[in-house]
Amino acid sequence: MPSQEVTSLDSPEAGTSKAETPEAETPEASVPEADAAEAEAPEVEVEVEAEAEADPEPEAPEVPEAKAPETETPEAQTSETTTSETETPETETPETESPGAEASDVDVPEGEVTPRPRRWRVWGGWREKYPVAAQVLAWTTTAVALAIVVAALLMPDRIETVKPSTFMRLPVEAIFGAAVLIVLPRRPRIVVAVLAGLSLGALTVLNLLDIGFNEYLGRGFNVVLDWSLFSDARAYVQDTFGRTGALLAVVGVVVLVLVLLTLTTLSVVRLANLMGRHTVIATRTTLVAGTVWVACAALGVQLTGVPLASEHTAAEIQDRAQRVRATLRDEAAFRKIAKKDDFANTPPDQLLTGLRGKDMMITFIESYGRSAIEDPVMAPGVDATLTAENEKLTQAGFAAKSGWLTSATYGGSSWLGHSTFLSGLWISNQQRYRTVTAGERLTLPGAFKKTGAWDTVGVMPGVQKAWPEQKFYGIDKLYDSHKLGYKGPKFSWSTMPDQYALTAFERLVHSKKHDKPLMSTIILTSSHQPWAPIPTLVPQDQVGDGSIYNAIEKAGKKPGDIITDSTKSKQEYGKSIQYSVSSLINYLVKYGNKNTVLIFLGDHQPIARVSGNHASRDVPVSIVAKDPKVLDKIADWNWADGLQPKQDTPVWKMNAFRDRFLTAYGSTPAP
Repeated sequence: MPSQEVTSLDSPEAGTSKAETPEAETPEASVPEADAAEAEAPEVEVEVEAEAEADPEPEAPEVPEAKAPETETPEAQTSETTTSETETPETETPETESPGAEASDVDVPEGEVTPRPRRWRVWGGWREKYPVAAQVLAWTTTAVALAIVVAALLMPDRIETVKPSTFMRLPVEAIFGAAVLIVLPRRPRIVVAVLAGLSLGALTVLNLLDIGFNEYLGRGFNVVLDWSLFSDARAYVQDTFGRTGALLAVVGVVVLVLVLLTLTTLSVVRLANLMGRHTVIATRTTLVAGTVWVACAALGVQLTGVPLASEHTAAEIQDRAQRVRATLRDEAAFRKIAKKDDFANTPPDQLLTGLRGKDMMITFIESYGRSAIEDPVMAPGVDATLTAENEKLTQAGFAAKSGWLTSATYGGSSWLGHSTFLSGLWISNQQRYRTVTAGERLTLPGAFKKTGAWDTVGVMPGVQKAWPEQKFYGIDKLYDSHKLGYKGPKFSWSTMPDQYALTAFERLVHSKKHDKPLMSTIILTSSHQPWAPIPTLVPQDQVGDGSIYNAIEKAGKKPGDIITDSTKSKQEYGKSIQYSVSSLINYLVKYGNKNTVLIFLGDHQPIARVSGNHASRDVPVSIVAKDPKVLDKIADWNWADGLQPKQDTPVWKMNAFRDRFLTAYGSTPAP
């Protein structure tokens, strides 16, 4: 192509124009950059030849000015060239304001004019036509990008700390990042900016997960263990809001993640390009910001009680790294702990000798926590129910003692609470749960089974699929949600009302003749969030196959009516606990006898929106029996009389119950 250009310019017409026209040496024509000239040359050849054919007069002065690649007539070429000559600064607009210049494949040395990429001509023309609006848009976009980066760097991990003062600090990470981007050449700068933006977006996603996990489970998100919980979360949303609601929730989460990653990446890249174009100003600004940060950190300057000099992101990354290391170390340490069991080798005839001949029931009430008894919103109704139900027990000849246990979980993951209580090990995460259930730890149901004096049964309406843990727990016969004969509606997540589950247990199991007493493990689910709709008690002879609950479910409140309102959630949660406790005590009074021993407890506290941001993990536990000798054996536990533990009643860790219980009722640890 360069050779073709020479041939064209050697023509008589071209020579005459060059000799007689002083304007022939336009800025474009005299650009020394070889790449730029080579890029423009083919079109110049065509335009000049067209001009020569159209006007053979040698004195035509406009021919050399016909350099614009977009024009098709000499007049248009002249206009474009004139504009380019008189508004020379505007030709650098793509380099200074528009990303189009940086997208160019041509590397132009600093200080030289960069040819405008054709694909950005429309944008550049709009900027030239509306310069004020373009300037406002550019500044606004930059401000938004800066706000996104700062907000991501200062994003907290708890909902209660999300307030304006949290985002009005000076993050040291932004200062350090700016210093790095300023000194880098263009291409490495873009690469580093993209990686930094993606990392910042990922960190923001993790912070949002922390907020959600702290709100629901009372702990941060574990990047090693908690990914498996998303399937349970999706199932919960589907049970609460239906299949469409679950699908929309999943799509919303995916879109949110993609948007966050995109916004943070584009924001960092924009700021990096801006600093690259204005190195001097960016350097001075960074030095000033660094000086201010050091001064504020040294003097302890605070804004509404929050340090102005922030290193939040660095601390978050360090904390996550420590949690990962702790998780990996914990797994190895727990394997050693799980192998030690004082009762593993106890002979069957030396286990649970103080309970021989008793029908045992261990019953978990979903989310039955200390807050239900002590929170000013829930306590009046729950306490009144406990008092009334305790009076029923007394009239029926039963007595009860109650205490507190600290659960290994909070707000959810009920299986961690169940396994902690039954195994005597502190099962606080999914890895520990997998480890212990894959072993041969002696559980409470397993201890009764080992004696050979009891048949072990599980009634678990919340189990809706295969449950391999049945063998680990030592349960001979399992009645899950599919084997209880329920024909009524679901109540959000709960597959059936507690009253029905207990009635089915009586019909299918307890009322049958047995060669041995029963050891029954029952999990009641009506008090599972979102606590809407809540079933109501019906006459026992009307429970039937559960069809009676159709009208009750339709008349109940909808999850969306209460799930985002803390006060309504507390009120409905309290009602659900009252329902579950009443269902259980009514069953015991009606079907229990002198050999019945009931242990019932909560598996964990309800979520923070109900129990409070700083609530304990304590749950109530009660032992109920007609035989006074049963309660006499735990007299030294100092538990409170009745179904309601006192504020000063001793608090144990939940994993301590197994060994204390086995010891109190005649089990001897093996040497």
